[in-house]
Amino acid sequence: MKKVIVTLAILALAVVAMTGCGKKKERMKLFLPGEYLGENVIKDFEKEFDCEVIVENFESNEAMYTKLQAGDKYDVLIPSDYTIERLLKENYLQKLDKSVITNIGNLADEVKNLSFDPNNDYSIPYFWGTVGIVYNKDNVDYADLEAEGFGIFKDPKYAGRIFMYNSARDGFMIALKQLGYSCNTDNEAEIQEAYEWLLDMNKTTKPIYIIDEVIDNMKAGRKDLAIAYSGDAADILSENESMGYFMPSCGTNVWYDSMVIPANAENPTLANKFINFMLNYDQCLDGSETVGYASPNKDVLAKLTGEGGDYADNEAYLPVIRDNDEIFHDNEVIRKKMNELWLKVSGSN
Repeated sequence: MKKVIVTLAILALAVVAMTGCGKKKERMKLFLPGEYLGENVIKDFEKEFDCEVIVENFESNEAMYTKLQAGDKYDVLIPSDYTIERLLKENYLQKLDKSVITNIGNLADEVKNLSFDPNNDYSIPYFWGTVGIVYNKDNVDYADLEAEGFGIFKDPKYAGRIFMYNSARDGFMIALKQLGYSCNTDNEAEIQEAYEWLLDMNKTTKPIYIIDEVIDNMKAGRKDLAIAYSGDAADILSENESMGYFMPSCGTNVWYDSMVIPANAENPTLANKFINFMLNYDQCLDGSETVGYASPNKDVLAKLTGEGGDYADNEAYLPVIRDNDEIFHDNEVIRKKMNELWLKVSGSN
C-alpha cells in the first residue's frame, strides 16, 4: 500500500511538472502605426517580463478606430491626439495606473498635460512632431518659402515638382492655415474656400499624391517640394544633405501620438507595465534613433540634439512650436465634410 502511495505521488508530481512546462506566457497585443518601433524594444520587454507581445499595425487612425469599434481587443494602442479625444468621448479608454507608470517624470515638459488629456490620466506621449515642407535647397528659392508659405504649392514655378501628402486632415490644414483660418474650423464657408484652394493647386502645379513613399522619393531627390511629418523629414535630411525643412509663418499642425489602454483590454496589468517600460531612457533612445521621430523623454531629446548627437544639426527633428500652431481636435462636422471633399481633391489631379 505504501509503495502504491509513493508511485501515485510521483505520478502526480510528474503531471504538475508537465503542466508547468506547458504553461503559456502572458500575452499583450499592441496596435500601432507601421515602422514605429525601436529595433530592440519588443524583445527587451518580452525578456524582462517573460511575456509575448503580439504586434499589429494600422495605416491610419480611422482604420484603427474602425477595428476598435468592431470589438477587436488590444491592450495598448498608439493613436493621434484627435483620435484619443474621440475615444475618450465614446468611453473606449480606461484610466492608466500611475502607481505602475512611475517613469512619467521622464517626460519633457512640452508633452505633458496636453489639451486632449490635461492630466495624462488616459494617455502617455510616444512620439511628437509637426507638419512642414521638405524642400531641395539647390532648386527651391528660400525667399519663395518665406514669402509664400504653404502657398508655394500653388506657385507655377514649381509645377510638376511637388509631392502632396494624401491625407484629408493634413491637406485641409495646409489650405486653411494659408488662408488665415484655424485647421479646426467647422465653418462651412471657410472649409469650402480651402477646398477651392486645393482644387486650384491641383490645376496650377499638378502635385503627386503619396503617403509614406515621400520618404524614399525625397531622399532620392525626385521632387523639389513635399509636405512631410517632421520625423520623416528628419530621416530625409539625414540621408540627403540637399534637403531642408521649413515651417510656414502662418502656422501648422503639431501632433502627439500617445499610448493608451482600451476599455476592453484583456491584459491591462501588462499594458501599464509596457507603457512604463517605453518611457525608459534606453527604450526611448532606441525608438527615436530607429524611427527618427522626436522622443517624449527629456534626456533623450537632450542627447540626440546636443553636441555630437545624431540630430544635432537636423532642423526637422526637434519640434519648434509657435503660438499659431495647432493640435487637431475631434469634430464630427469636420471629419465628415473634409473626408467627403478630399475624395474630390485627390481624385481631381
